[in-house]
Amino acid sequence: MNQHSAPLSADSPLIPANQSLPEITIKALILGVILTVVLSAANAYLGLKVGQTISASIPAAIISMSILRFFKSSNVLENTMVQTMASVGEALIGGVTFILPALIILHAWDSFHYWQTVVISLLGGILGVLFTIPLRRALLIDNTLRYPEGVAISNVFKASVNKEKADMRFLTLGGAAGAVISLCQTGFQFLTDNVQLWFKTQTTVFGFGLGLSPALIGAGYIIGINIALCMLIGVVVGWVIGVPVLTFYYGFVSTDTAHDIAMTMWQQYIRYLGVGSMLVAGLWTLIKLIKPIAQSLVASFKALRQTNLNKSVDIRTERDVPIHYVMWGVILLLIPLALLIYLSVIPAHSGLTDSFRLLLAGFSGIYVLIAGFIFCSIAAYFAGLIGSTNTPVSALMIGALLSLCLLLLLIFRFNGGVHGHEVIATILGIGTTVIMGAGIAIANDTMQDLKVGQLVGATPWKQQVMLIAGVVVAALVIPPVLNLLYNAYGIGGVFPRPGMDKAQMLAAPQAGLMAAVAQGVYAHNLKWATIGIGAIVTVLLIFLEKPLLNRGIRLSVLSVGVGIYLPLDATIPLIIGGILSYFVDRALHKKNRDPKKTITAQHSGLILCCGIVAGASVMSVILAIPFAIKQSSDALSLMPASLLYVAQILGVIVTVLLCGWVYRLTVREVN
Repeated sequence: MNQHSAPLSADSPLIPANQSLPEITIKALILGVILTVVLSAANAYLGLKVGQTISASIPAAIISMSILRFFKSSNVLENTMVQTMASVGEALIGGVTFILPALIILHAWDSFHYWQTVVISLLGGILGVLFTIPLRRALLIDNTLRYPEGVAISNVFKASVNKEKADMRFLTLGGAAGAVISLCQTGFQFLTDNVQLWFKTQTTVFGFGLGLSPALIGAGYIIGINIALCMLIGVVVGWVIGVPVLTFYYGFVSTDTAHDIAMTMWQQYIRYLGVGSMLVAGLWTLIKLIKPIAQSLVASFKALRQTNLNKSVDIRTERDVPIHYVMWGVILLLIPLALLIYLSVIPAHSGLTDSFRLLLAGFSGIYVLIAGFIFCSIAAYFAGLIGSTNTPVSALMIGALLSLCLLLLLIFRFNGGVHGHEVIATILGIGTTVIMGAGIAIANDTMQDLKVGQLVGATPWKQQVMLIAGVVVAALVIPPVLNLLYNAYGIGGVFPRPGMDKAQMLAAPQAGLMAAVAQGVYAHNLKWATIGIGAIVTVLLIFLEKPLLNRGIRLSVLSVGVGIYLPLDATIPLIIGGILSYFVDRALHKKNRDPKKTITAQHSGLILCCGIVAGASVMSVILAIPFAIKQSSDALSLMPASLLYVAQILGVIVTVLLCGWVYRLTVREVN
């Protein structure tokens, strides 16, 4: 790659604002389209099978670098544009597959109708991009937000461009370690990626679980000790205290194993506790963001006014899509959004009057505008707080669905009652939330991409254009991919034809949860008490924020909510990584004789963990190919089920060795 400059300092962008390089080029567009299609399709299977997707940002960045390096005229900003466009496909497929299959499960749809699915994906995805534009300045200047994937990607780009031997060495070592461990865990299954230790008494269960994912340990190292400890508080509330207490209160089936009972408690109660916590924490975070968001909007309008007066505009690396384009874009999207809801989402033979259908369509459109911006803002904040991979997007979607269903409940009651229209209200709630869900997932991913752009020196408005292009490409691909998977395996207990193998069915767990939540609102059997307890816990923590801050302790209530909501497989490795970063920093400061050497060592540790995240993420995408072909995540397994305990012991040992290796390699840099 041909580059002409290097960063002036660790905080300055790779390409300075006064330098312009080609960004949106033909080869970048072509490569971006190809990677968007491939990574979207690869994640569709995982989204429907296990209810989660693999972040495409890092794999897209590395694949792009590998291909574009064969072109003499390529540069890092082109790579950034390819990565930006390709990553959005995974985000959109996640947002859609987490909710849209609920319409299949409820028998409202008999297949994924092409144009309806395309329009839903387009509207939600483009709104998600537009909503993040006024948020960019406010969220990227917040020093408390670490953007782990964004930092990892930018460091990959910087090490490659500057060809720093030390950085490339640490990046390569970390990448190799992450890839090999991930292959042995997820592929060959010589190692487990989690260990569960649960015990059962006559009245309750108690225990703990360890997540051992190298990618999440690396991400935890990047986000640091503060967020890790806040998540640990959530783990204690939800798992150490919540599971035993709730099991004692609600009881359990004695034939279940202790681990199965704990997982049932998490699925039926703890997740709702986390939803209540994150709803309150998200709103509180949004309140605190009002001032910086307002300042960002003022800056955008000021830049627009200066442009209109032919005055000097802001620097290249701070130039967004003009704010008036954003506002008009959002307003114009509301028209097809309302029409889609009126014509396609509300059943044609609903028995509702045309005027009431118009009211529902208009209300739903306004809800997407207002609540969509709120939830997209929270999702974007999460991207910086704990990273896009670890953001509980489904929890935000549940929050959006709950809010909408409650409002629809009131509207239906004013129109004579919900009875007889429960199915219509459920379908309307889910159909509208699909649009918001796509926007939430896109906003979360977009903010991470914009952080990469800030660190490497990309032009924001060009990234935003590529994001919209990625949404368009992914939206056109989603319906045939979903129909292909539905016709091949069936989804959520619904099969397109009789005689299909139920063992191969795609469970679509997130969509099933959405359907259950929407139906629960109208059937009055939703666990409101559990949601309320989570909200109360968070309110109490909010009152503790200021006293703790006065003592130098920063409490993130959102991180606490995440610790409650996510399974231990996801939270514990993040906590391990955060604690590891603390011990590394403490050791470096104890050996501190030269501050410059300490900073260099800290940077090396960060690069090493970026490599671990990158290597494990790329391996996860590679492994998705044989899993999809063989229709099983055990396609490459070489470890007999009878030797699971051996894989667990080896998994713990390898994780300890990985942490020790990171510690030793980083601390040694100050010598």
